[in-house]
Amino acid sequence: MVNKSVRKKDSESLLSGKPVYMEDMIFHKDVLTLKALRSPYAFAKIRNIDVETAKKVPEVVDIYTYKDVPYNRFTECCESYTEASPYDRCLLEPLLRYVGDEVAIVAAETEEAAEKALKLIKVDYEVLEPILDPRIAEGHSSIIHPEEDIFCSFPYGHNHLKNIVSEFNYGKGDVDEEFKNCDVIIERTYKTQAQSHCMLETHRAYTYIDANGRIVIISPTQTPYHMRRQVCRAIGIPASKVRLIKPRVGGGFGGKKIALVEPFAAFVTWKTGRPCKFIYTRNETFTSTNTRHPIIFDVKIGADKEGNIKAIEVNSLNNAGAHGGDSVIITMEAAQNSLPTYNKVPAIKYTGKTVYTNLQPGGALRGYGATQGTFALDSAINELSVALDMDPVEVKLKNTIRAGEVGGIVHNTIRSFNIERCIERGKELIGWDEKYPRKEVGYNKVRGIGMALGTHVSGVAGIDKSGVSIRLVEDGTYMMLTSSGDTGTGSDTILSQIAAEALNTSVDNIQILAGDTDACPYDTGAFASSTTYVSGNAVIRAAKEMETLVLKSAEKKLNIPAATLELKEDRVCLRGNEDVFVTLQTLAEDSQAGPDYPILIASASSGITESPRPIMAGFAEVEVDKITGEVKLVDYVAVIDCGTVINPNLAKIQAEGGLTQGIGMAMFEEVIHSDTGKLMTNNFMNYNVPNRKDIGNITVEFQPQYEPTGPFGAKSLGEIVTHTPSPAIASAIYNAVGVQIRDLPITPEKVYKAMKEKELNNVVNKAI
Repeated sequence: MVNKSVRKKDSESLLSGKPVYMEDMIFHKDVLTLKALRSPYAFAKIRNIDVETAKKVPEVVDIYTYKDVPYNRFTECCESYTEASPYDRCLLEPLLRYVGDEVAIVAAETEEAAEKALKLIKVDYEVLEPILDPRIAEGHSSIIHPEEDIFCSFPYGHNHLKNIVSEFNYGKGDVDEEFKNCDVIIERTYKTQAQSHCMLETHRAYTYIDANGRIVIISPTQTPYHMRRQVCRAIGIPASKVRLIKPRVGGGFGGKKIALVEPFAAFVTWKTGRPCKFIYTRNETFTSTNTRHPIIFDVKIGADKEGNIKAIEVNSLNNAGAHGGDSVIITMEAAQNSLPTYNKVPAIKYTGKTVYTNLQPGGALRGYGATQGTFALDSAINELSVALDMDPVEVKLKNTIRAGEVGGIVHNTIRSFNIERCIERGKELIGWDEKYPRKEVGYNKVRGIGMALGTHVSGVAGIDKSGVSIRLVEDGTYMMLTSSGDTGTGSDTILSQIAAEALNTSVDNIQILAGDTDACPYDTGAFASSTTYVSGNAVIRAAKEMETLVLKSAEKKLNIPAATLELKEDRVCLRGNEDVFVTLQTLAEDSQAGPDYPILIASASSGITESPRPIMAGFAEVEVDKITGEVKLVDYVAVIDCGTVINPNLAKIQAEGGLTQGIGMAMFEEVIHSDTGKLMTNNFMNYNVPNRKDIGNITVEFQPQYEPTGPFGAKSLGEIVTHTPSPAIASAIYNAVGVQIRDLPITPEKVYKAMKEKELNNVVNKAI
């Protein structure tokens, strides 16, 4: 079952339109609709709020303000406990920190009544001076979080009274000393923009109280257990009083692991005893959730004339927005998932600072900081290669890590890292040797090619953990229970393939129940590229436990030692003589009656001690119009080592989707705010998501190297695929027309302006 393109387990239900999403599961007829009144100001204090007139609207049940909710600090970031996130949120507060922040929550019998009530709430705001530029945030007179009860569990320099979320230092060696040994040194500044998740299903939750007086939350979250924990903290009830059920997730990309709608819906249900639904509009999903963190990087890099990089120094400034959330780790991962690729460099220094501003909060988005860090680092190395007059492929091969290395800034031994073959094959597929660096293709068109490298992790070593239970059903098939979250990636199918391989059966004999905190064991959830590696290892352990139980039962049934038996698809038979057997159905039926046979259910967990690194080489070919600055992506080639590919078809689709998001970040997508902090790109008409014609031809190929710590040799794939498009495309544009764009996205306007400035400089230089 491994390395087979098995069809997704939910493909038929999705294609036939069967009810699988949260809104399909609302069965209460008396469900309340929740709506939020949101702040029109980037920074303001509520002097007074009057809801009495609004409460008189027919069918309005209640309206909640900061005066009516518990004042419990939580973090909207739903990650592994203990999080490196400041607990800087409450359900509602009198201080509003960005345009779109929650002012009040209306609960009504109908959406129409809720909308009418929103217009009748009277609020007297004291408008404060907002901070919209992260470069002026530290020590600014406007303190975004003046409250005294904020705390962060880790000593990462959190100082909310100075608007500092965190500070982080990372590296090795003495960069100042190594820069003295450099023949070429360049210093550049790179900027990555905020990017929206653009999942098809908006944020939503449905809550009710069950027959036992417990709150049930149905939420398309990526992290069921962590979401439950933050909800419980926000409303002040124990975890034993809450059950969370994860239905099919209609896209997440990191955006469905934040506690936004769930705490409010659970709170109103707890207060009223009524079922509630809180469904964000598309506008709210743009304005009042999270984006990718925009980060500014100052990079200094030096090498000798042979291309050996001696020192890398990076200073970053991360814009967290109104709440800390994931930003602490994003700042860290911008370094820890980019710089290790160049572990051979003698001296590396990274300094990262994260600050609060009065913009919507940043959060987890596929790539999780490494996408931003890779753009800055690999763009700098591409520019260094130009300064050295060397092929960037040669420079990178001289300075990148290889399998077997450990030490420096790499904490675990690199057991698999097929970087040379990924680069070699990528060059072949893009035609690097024939096309580099450019080729004229018409009167005003020129083509250029560029490349970049990207790495990531497979879960978070020492933190991430997964539990899995498998039971034998009375018909001789298996039921697997896990809290891993399939966000549309097909991970339920992948884990079923791993279970089937371990149990020597087919995927059709594996049923899966995922994401019910009452029934399924704990799992970290779908983030940090952890599902296949972390949850997959737990699946193998549980499957081996199940095999042991089944063989012991067969031993008793056949009166034959278990050591001489083997597990087959639907039976246990004598090794070497399949005429001697007992069916799994018989064993399952026997286990359900009498004292002779135990019920066949096995559970196991896996907590990881290593986090192996996938590697990807990305190659871009662009066509640039020298008159208008228009850039077309002609070809993109991605060659990836993600270890054993469990399902080649799903892996290819996963890679293509991630590359498309990376291309969107490189060339099209940008979250734009007005000079008062209002989001301007708040729908799909004005937020520029690339369509199929925009992304050119994408070629994905795998060059797997077996990872000994992974399930059947697998590593992660989900996030690495967003990393390389931005630096590769930026380099390709430079090779085509000689201008380097360091501020994403790379738009025709920026290219045109840079070309005109280059022409003017050439004229001035000639005149001089």
